[in-house]
Amino acid sequence: MKSLAQVVCSSFGSSVGKKLLVAVTGLALLLFLAGHLAGNLLIYRGPEELNAYAHELHTALHGSLVWIARAGLLVAFVVHVALTISLARDNRKARPKAYAKPSTVQASPASRSMILSGLVILSFVVYHLLHFTVHVVDPGYDNLQYDLHGHTVPDVYHKVVVGFSSLPVSGFYILSMALLCTHLSHGFASVFQTLGLRSARTASLLKILGGAYALVIFVGNVSIPISVLAGVIKPILH
Repeated sequence: MKSLAQVVCSSFGSSVGKKLLVAVTGLALLLFLAGHLAGNLLIYRGPEELNAYAHELHTALHGSLVWIARAGLLVAFVVHVALTISLARDNRKARPKAYAKPSTVQASPASRSMILSGLVILSFVVYHLLHFTVHVVDPGYDNLQYDLHGHTVPDVYHKVVVGFSSLPVSGFYILSMALLCTHLSHGFASVFQTLGLRSARTASLLKILGGAYALVIFVGNVSIPISVLAGVIKPILH
């Protein structure tokens, strides 16, 4: 008899298991993006609101909650990208001879570029963490502090303003968001299809919802670097 571990590994090593993991991790990332955007948009309410939110987030469970969430999301992202590549390789092996009429002719640009956009997004996530979280890109961020009701906390507001004041950084961020949302517009419906929640009746609706969701994520996120560059969001003396 196979052990439970062998059964689990065998299940998730199959094509169906891989697709299920891609869908589950994709759903987790979809939910994260919505929450992350909601937090990011607090920058429009000023440093008090954004820094208070960031402080609460980073002190929950004595500071461990945010690192647990980061680790879980990073694992989900790596698994999502790795299994997507693995499934693409499996599909190529299953049909070594090219079709007379390639199926990609009818495929959308988003579906044809899923792997490439996924790899670019992964590189962006790594850079984003090094930039705003670990401060490898700019160690000077460690010196940005904010007085929050008598408590000295990291000044996330001015960290974002300083970071996006660089045109190359903002440009890379906007490009990555464009690729991410191209990815989302296709992946949104795929998640529900794999989970068995997509039918012929709901296919059109899910396609519209996927496009709308991707557009909201794109506009909301890129509005921040654009607003910084345009001087709408600017340093505030305190």
